[in-house]
Amino acid sequence: MSRPWILLCPSTRGIGFHLTRHLLRTTRIPILATARSPDHPSVRSALLAGLINEDDDPSGRLEVVTADVTAEPTIAAAARRAHTLFPPQTHHLHLAFALPGILHPEKSPAAIDYAKALETFKVNTLGPMLLMKHFEAFLPRKGTVMDLEGTGGSVPRHALWVNMSARVGSVSDNRLGGWFSYRGSKAAVNSLAKSLDRQLVTRSGNNAMAVAYHPGTVKTELSREFWGSAANDMLLDPEVAVEKMANVITALGLEQRGRCWDYKGQEVPP
Repeated sequence: MSRPWILLCPSTRGIGFHLTRHLLRTTRIPILATARSPDHPSVRSALLAGLINEDDDPSGRLEVVTADVTAEPTIAAAARRAHTLFPPQTHHLHLAFALPGILHPEKSPAAIDYAKALETFKVNTLGPMLLMKHFEAFLPRKGTVMDLEGTGGSVPRHALWVNMSARVGSVSDNRLGGWFSYRGSKAAVNSLAKSLDRQLVTRSGNNAMAVAYHPGTVKTELSREFWGSAANDMLLDPEVAVEKMANVITALGLEQRGRCWDYKGQEVPP
């Protein structure tokens, strides 16, 4: 029987930070959380703040490692650490969240800055791609028998890889234009999720699937510039956003694999 673990990259801010805390509260599954900075004690302290009580101490389930998605050697090192903590003979990656994201908005082609556009694709697209390269092998295979007893909360029966996307990554739903590098990077993220899912159909069968996810407009530093233009009912506090995210991905069935879903549980068209 194979025991589950969770990967979150990154976990230091925004959705990744709040999702890590949410999963520490609502599951009993060990978590490998990543940070660009090697200052792991401060990251651990922030993630665990207020969560330790007499009924539960999640500190033993949390491991923080360095991983910079623009520096492949750090991702490879994080994967080696995961191999030590969660040997594939006894464990499988059950929930993986590839969350890196930056935004340099451009209103017209003339506003495109090469260096910023390159950085956007390095973080938003190549980041998840490199995470897939080094962590896909930890997902269960067709013959893996998964032990999900005692995981706490609501955990999908199949393993799930989630790429963080955005509605603006939809080609068919592009109504306003602009944001050239960000739109392009997120459209590519959706394609990566589909390609990984096709790989998992062959490798893992019904034991694992991949999707992309649009969290809505969340009150994080990435979207700060646009808080004022978002309708009140469309601007989500991070705690609410990650709760919705957990609910949506848990409810996804195998027939919904390989596509992009939003915080309402509705498909984002390709």
